[in-house]
Order: sequence, then C-alpha cells, then structure tokens
Amino acid sequence: MTWFIVAAVVAAVAAFLRPLPAGVAVNVGFALVIAVSVVVAEMRLRTVAPARVIGALAGGVAGLVVARLIESCLFWTDANDRAIEFLDSVLLIVIPYVGLMFGARHGEWLEPARVASLFRSAGPARHYKILDTSVIIDGRIADICDTGFVDGALVIPQFVLKELQLVADSSDSMKRNRGRRGLDILQKIQKMSGIEVIISDVDFPEVREVDLKLIELARTLQGKIVTNDFNLNKVAQLRGVPVLNLNELANSIKPVVLPGEVMKVFVLKEGKEYNQGVAYLDDGTMVVVDNARKMINQTIDIVVTSVLQTAAGKMIFGRYIEAGMTAQVIAATPATERPRVSPAPAPVAASPASI
Repeated sequence: MTWFIVAAVVAAVAAFLRPLPAGVAVNVGFALVIAVSVVVAEMRLRTVAPARVIGALAGGVAGLVVARLIESCLFWTDANDRAIEFLDSVLLIVIPYVGLMFGARHGEWLEPARVASLFRSAGPARHYKILDTSVIIDGRIADICDTGFVDGALVIPQFVLKELQLVADSSDSMKRNRGRRGLDILQKIQKMSGIEVIISDVDFPEVREVDLKLIELARTLQGKIVTNDFNLNKVAQLRGVPVLNLNELANSIKPVVLPGEVMKVFVLKEGKEYNQGVAYLDDGTMVVVDNARKMINQTIDIVVTSVLQTAAGKMIFGRYIEAGMTAQVIAATPATERPRVSPAPAPVAASPASI
C-alpha cells in the first residue's frame, strides 16, 4: 500500500508541474517510471546489510566531492570547450560510481567495533575466528573456549544465525533440538568471561551458499573458519582460507598408544569376527580385542598388537592376556622398551556406527 501512495503522489506532482514539454499523460507516465524504479530499489535494499548501505552512501559522497575538487582545479581551461564539458561530465559520473561500489564492497569498515578500534591504543593484531553452523550445533567449541585455548574474537555472521534459526524452527523434532542446542551454545559462549563474541552484519547477497559466504567473510576479515564440516574444510583450503577443524583437533590430542603396550579396558560387547570383544577408551576410541568374547562386561588386561589410523579416527587392536600372564608379558619386554600399564577407562556407551 505504501508504494501505491508514493506512486500516486509522484504522478500527481508531475501532472501539476509538467517537468517535460509534453502532455499530462507523458508526464504522469514518466513520473510512474521513476516511482516504480525507486520502489524496486527500496525492496532490494531490504536484504542488504546496513553497513554496506552506509558504505555505499559514504563512498558515493566522497566520490562526488573528489570529482568537484578535480573540476575546480581545471578553472584555467576554457569552460565553453566541448571536450572540457565532456571531461567534467565523465568525472561527475565515473568517480562517484567508483566510490559507491567501493564503499558498498567494504562497508564492514564502518561497523561500530571497527570504528571504535581506530581510537584505541595500538596493540597486537586481532585474530578473527568465524564459526559455522555445524561447529555451533556440535557444542565442543564452548568447552574449548572454557579452557582458555581460544584467543582473538569469535565472529558469528548473521547468515549463520539465520540458518541456525531455520533449523531450530524445523518441523523435524531432531533438527529442531539440534538448532535449539546451537542457540544455547551461543548463549553459553557469550556469557563466558574473556571471550569476545562479535555478531557480524556483513553479508554477500551475490553469493547464495552459506559455505561460500563464510569463505568470503574470512577473506574480508583475514580470519580463520572454525568448523567440523569436511566439505567446507576442503573448499576453504582450495581457496586459500585457513580452517580450524575440531575433528582434526580431537584426533590430534588422543593419547598415543604403541604396539606392545599393556592396558586395561572394559569389554562392552562382542565384535564382528569370531571370539572378538569390543571396548572403548575414555575419548571414544574403539579397541578390538581378540580372545575376549567371553569377557564381556568385565575389565581385563590386553596387550596392544597394532594401531590403525582411519579418516574417522583411530582404532586399536589388542589381545586378551589371561589372568596371571600380565607380569610375564611385561617381564618379556626389555626394560628400555617396557610399556606403561594404562589404567582402566570408564565404560562408555556403544556408538550406533561401531562394530
């Protein structure tokens, strides 16, 4: 309804003033074209981040000022010369246009946080870490922040929040719970002392996919993407954007287990092969134990025979040591190579994807 009122008012003004040397119909049609163009531009601006709009206005005004300054410096030229008139016209069009486009692309420079940083005392460069939707829903990022290992500022883009809200509003109960968990994780991180959280309004309307938006934002801020999405990890690396993958971090800090090491495990269930048992370490690493099928729901001593590193993580293979044989296994190993005896881990629930 508002756009209709605007079009009617502009048409009435054109019919009364007649800016074109023609009839009323021509002037009204001209006014309606202008009104429709303005309404279409306003509707498109609704999806643009405020920082980009302000940046475009500031860039356009700056370009206009520069064009007028250049024109004033040409006072010594003949103002009646058509070449000079053409040059003045080109300057008034091209320079404001360049300023408009440059300001629109770098409007995030006018964000309050960045403007305030210009008046702060010089200090170490800020390190931005941009969180994606998967790592927020995962939840482990909150525990890592709580340990103090994360420095710099955590950036949560508005388009990630929008995607998270869509998941939280899903009709699927599982997706809805995951989305709400992600929102709870963000609130938990915001309440942590010593953690700076920035909600960024920077958007890239010309880019449709959220993953590509994250890559462009990381380039703009010269930051790193924090994720556990395998595909985003690979695409970002191909485009030269650094990535912090939580799954790689989790695999890297798992305890080192060497062949020949004696350890205690709790056998949770039987394995796929004959006479095998399956146990899990505290970090979820699966341990496949030969000759342990009869020892289910018991804590036993095993000797590690091999360790397999897979894309999904680490798997440990071992052999059950009969009662009274532990000391003999350790004694048979040279003192310089004698393994440590690992304590028994707490029983953990079986993973649906496990053997």
